[in-house]
Amino acid sequence: MNFLASIGRMTLDFLRSVGALFVFLGDAVVSIFLPPFYWSLLGKQLMRIGYFSLPVVGLTGFFTGGALALQIYSGAARYGAEAFVPAVVMIGICRELGPVIAGLMVAGRAAAAIAAELGTMKVTEQIDALTTLATNPVKYLVVPRLVAAVISMPLLVAVADSVGVFGGYIVSTGTLGFTGSIYIKNTVDAIAFNDVSSGLTKAAVFGFIIAAMGCYHGFHSKGGAQGVGAATTSAVVTSSILILAANYILTKLLFE
Repeated sequence: MNFLASIGRMTLDFLRSVGALFVFLGDAVVSIFLPPFYWSLLGKQLMRIGYFSLPVVGLTGFFTGGALALQIYSGAARYGAEAFVPAVVMIGICRELGPVIAGLMVAGRAAAAIAAELGTMKVTEQIDALTTLATNPVKYLVVPRLVAAVISMPLLVAVADSVGVFGGYIVSTGTLGFTGSIYIKNTVDAIAFNDVSSGLTKAAVFGFIIAAMGCYHGFHSKGGAQGVGAATTSAVVTSSILILAANYILTKLLFE
């Protein structure tokens, strides 16, 4: 019976956490459309989440595109299908690897930073001070980060896609013996609007997940420095898992 009781407690704790998360996100989404609007805070978060993430996203996309070209070439060469390398690199980057890799990189950087910042404000009672000053903490702290992440992620993924395809081009022309003009022509011929739009749609969803997990765990951190560290870890882990799960669901919906 003690074993069953422990399972019951774990189940109830999980359902309680899920309910609290949905209430928190519902409050945040509704607050997006209500005044006041903190445009300066939004601009600051666009810089933090979007602009400052460009280097890591660009480098990751470049090396991912190069490695993808090498792997596809080694497999296609067995069947004499080397000509399909440009098309497969482009489709793989734009549909899957660009959004997912960029999402995971931004989750490791932005979700951790958001959770640490809000968690520190929570344990030092700065969030309670905002309430005392008649300022809605969700509107002031969560909404700018949520909107900035949703706006920034499609732009970051567009950069990751471009740099990733360029990385495949560099490796293919420099190492695998492809002619540059033919590689570009095959890439352009293979690209379709749905390939790009699906990746950007995923990116917007991933941005929402990253900011939501960072803000939620930061807002609910407790226990001083140890609690802030736990909130930061939880934000990165949960956002990464949800990104992978959402990627599967969106792929099934968009391409089935």
